[in-house]
Amino acid sequence: MAIKENPGDQKTKTSLLLVITSGLCLIFYLLGAWRKSGPGKGDSIAIAIADKAECTTDFPDLTVETHHGNSGSFGDTETRKFEPCTDNFTDYTPCQDQRRAMTFPRENMVYRERHCPPDEEKIYCLIPAPKGYVAPFRWPKSRDYAAYVNVPYKSLTVEKAIQNWVQYQGNVFRFPGGGTQFPQGADKYIDQLASVVPIADGTVRTVLDTGCGVASLGAYLLGRNVLTMSFAPRDSHEAQVQFALERGVPAVIGVLGSIKLPYPSRAFDMAHCSRCLIPWGGNAGMYLMEVDRVLRPGGYWVLSGPPINWRIFYKAWERTKEDLENEQKKIEEVAQLLCWEKVTEIAEMAIWRKRIDSDSCSSKPDQFQGTICSSADPDDVWYKEMEPCITRYPEGNNPDEAAGGELLPFPKRLNSVPPRIASGLITGFTAESYEQYNKLWQKHVTEYKSVNELLDTGRYRNIMDMNAGMGGFAAAIESPKLWVMNVVPTISDISTLGVIFERGLIGIYHDWCEAFSTYPRTYDLVHADGVFSLYQGKCKMEDILLEMDRMLRPEGAVIIRDNFDILVKVNKMVNGMRWKTKMTDHEDGPHISEKLLYAVKEYWVGGSESA
Repeated sequence: MAIKENPGDQKTKTSLLLVITSGLCLIFYLLGAWRKSGPGKGDSIAIAIADKAECTTDFPDLTVETHHGNSGSFGDTETRKFEPCTDNFTDYTPCQDQRRAMTFPRENMVYRERHCPPDEEKIYCLIPAPKGYVAPFRWPKSRDYAAYVNVPYKSLTVEKAIQNWVQYQGNVFRFPGGGTQFPQGADKYIDQLASVVPIADGTVRTVLDTGCGVASLGAYLLGRNVLTMSFAPRDSHEAQVQFALERGVPAVIGVLGSIKLPYPSRAFDMAHCSRCLIPWGGNAGMYLMEVDRVLRPGGYWVLSGPPINWRIFYKAWERTKEDLENEQKKIEEVAQLLCWEKVTEIAEMAIWRKRIDSDSCSSKPDQFQGTICSSADPDDVWYKEMEPCITRYPEGNNPDEAAGGELLPFPKRLNSVPPRIASGLITGFTAESYEQYNKLWQKHVTEYKSVNELLDTGRYRNIMDMNAGMGGFAAAIESPKLWVMNVVPTISDISTLGVIFERGLIGIYHDWCEAFSTYPRTYDLVHADGVFSLYQGKCKMEDILLEMDRMLRPEGAVIIRDNFDILVKVNKMVNGMRWKTKMTDHEDGPHISEKLLYAVKEYWVGGSESA
């Protein structure tokens, strides 16, 4: 026989809930006295959020169990003060630590790949900003200038002085837009590209730039509504990727080595290498085959610099004709094996185009010598070894369309039904449910803006979505003033990163039990939808929160959407992390168990105990 609950017990529980929520509201009200931290260093963001966010105590129809049932996977979270790390950790990148890297083989750049610390070597302290840290210049000024105190490394100003990468002027760095292969500036170089590649009409929207330097190509492509995923290895003195992110340009620490790139197949409209020092013809063409995997059918590959047009430029490159000729011959052979069409060769630049489908390849089946990859899922790449094999084209339904489905020019593709959904590849989603998904995120973002009015003002330039789904958050806030790094966790039930790229957005696979491939203080705002629910029982809550803190700039903002019981534990922990927080109801009212936690990271620097 079922045991009936005593009405008095129910009343007691309801009263207890009101006491708890009223107490939380009182705490959050007291936190409303947030002050600007660090005179002249940033914005009084916390005050604005505190004034806007209201805490509701009216839960007449909810029981305590509604919010606190079965949520113990993270354990009993204790309030704990996290101390600052020592100043030598200012630019700490846990999975690309230099000392650990040097213990790995040099072959195929293995030592430059991700090598994360084991649990016993993880640090549990707050990464300090350098003394004197200031808020970065707003875009578009940040494209050309960065404060020296934020990235105090002058090596590139000396080593790349004649190539116009970066110049040191007083207390700022200036980025003239130059590069090894574009001494006249990135804009002139892009003009040359655009004479062949359809950049102006939105056909090319997503670009992969390998060995990006300070990402000047990506910086200037942004002015043409093109999003570039730039990457370069972590190095001990040049800080290339750190400069790129300080400029407000998308970039990650990465390398073409022995592991597959953390992107889905058919992701990019164009891939680019400008003297990126990658041995494209080596390893049986493995690196070009990896580019082929991430390049969409009909996409372009651009190579500028050695060995292109070696007959004219070999003296300037200080290499022999024979060496350069052999290098270009190998590249041409792999490109032919991949059935790429060589579109043009201009000066030191060559451009190839991937065929739109396997049927358009001129080679006959009996002449084909390439090895087809055996993996059934070309998007299964996290820590998977790269292979010298060719990724199959997806099956096509329409012989007049590119394999995998036709993409509209941007911005039309942003909200049109992506081919992966239209073809039924994303389990549980149809064109109709996709439309509802987008409407839901428009509603969510409207709520965010009502609390944090700075969201689309340009104050937040570099934004991360830690659990991006199909890019609903990024699409809802899409603007030239900002860009979003859409992260799809590797433990997600459905791999949706391909949809994100089909929308004309960029993103990456990642496991949040590990550190992200970026420098500290590289994101202005971090959005986390259901991240802590997803990782219950997978790793420690503090691992995820401290990584969020490491990536976040001083006075950067956080928006966490999750169940109430989890947010209570998160809030308890971040109280010891120099964050100021505010919890609000779901936009649909207090009866929804999902809540929102807004936070702002305080301003503090190395060697300073006060915020």
